Amino acid sequence: MPRPISAVVHTAALTHNLARVRQRVPASKVWAVVKANAYGHGIARVYGALRGADGFALLDLAEAETLRALGWGGPILLLEGCFGPEDLALCDRLNLWHVVHCNEQIDWLAQHRGNRAQRVFLKMNTGMNRVGFAPAHYAAAWARLDALPQVGEITQMTHFARADEADGIAEAMRRFESGVAGLPGERCVANSAAVLLHADAPGVAGDWVRPGIMLYGSSPTGIAPDAAHWDLQPAMSLRSELIDVQHIAAGEHVGYGGTFTAERAMHVGVVACGYADGYPRHASTGTPVVVGGVPTRLLGRVSMDMLAVDLDPVLAAGVRPGVGTPVLLWGRDGDAELSIDAVAHAAGTLGYELMCALAKRVPTRVD
Repeated sequence: MPRPISAVVHTAALTHNLARVRQRVPASKVWAVVKANAYGHGIARVYGALRGADGFALLDLAEAETLRALGWGGPILLLEGCFGPEDLALCDRLNLWHVVHCNEQIDWLAQHRGNRAQRVFLKMNTGMNRVGFAPAHYAAAWARLDALPQVGEITQMTHFARADEADGIAEAMRRFESGVAGLPGERCVANSAAVLLHADAPGVAGDWVRPGIMLYGSSPTGIAPDAAHWDLQPAMSLRSELIDVQHIAAGEHVGYGGTFTAERAMHVGVVACGYADGYPRHASTGTPVVVGGVPTRLLGRVSMDMLAVDLDPVLAAGVRPGVGTPVLLWGRDGDAELSIDAVAHAAGTLGYELMCALAKRVPTRVD
């Protein structure tokens, strides 16, 4: 029989979360962000549930080709734009819209000889300091693009560095409004955090929003209760089973390096899941796990293919765990639910990383 670990992508949750975006910004068009293979969920798996969006946004040209092959005829936005002048030919062929964030990309457009005017999103750096034109240089970049016959409509765009904070967008919006003053075109500024926390602030909803993490049921703040507060449903579940049960004495250790020491005699379960499956190696004792429907904790270090869990709370709840007992690593399974954000927080990371790290060797199905 196959190894018992598996992942499930919940399409009804994806559809629900997209509807939550619409409720927050009813007048805005919505990009469904599916970069990183739809945050680890798989573009082909999420496509049917998210095709109600107005467009798809991603990074990789091959992923854009996948969407076209799936039958999507609407807008596709390349969030980092073209990586070389040759990419513009594919933008022509697939009718891709693309971000322009540096002068080199404008140079490539000026030299391009294609069969259609390119739709571009001109990006401003309002404080993230990754990519984009400074506000003082933005109008000049816009003028260069506007003068090119290779360019059609230009949309104004920025990205917030601190939208997950209550006061995190005010300065960025001030810089943005200063940089785009007097320039025509649609606007696109809001990510998931801005949609959830700042949708009512002037100018934030704009013409387009581009939610990512909220579509997959995780919180952009990384705080587990926030996802439930915003009525977001988990779109991925990672499940496995116990493959062994150990009874250890007080003073014995668990796992590589013996980082966990039993204070008393206890029962330890061994789960078919490890860092080669995408579970975070840096998760440590205390990271939440659900065994047989009962909340418990990880013990010791995560190894490549296995991890250990505390079975004493499970036994105390009246469940008799053994080989084959179901284990929920995150997501939901029947009545049991474990927030991916809670697991990520305990491991010192974010739900984004756990989703994206799901390994190819984990069988994944769609419900």
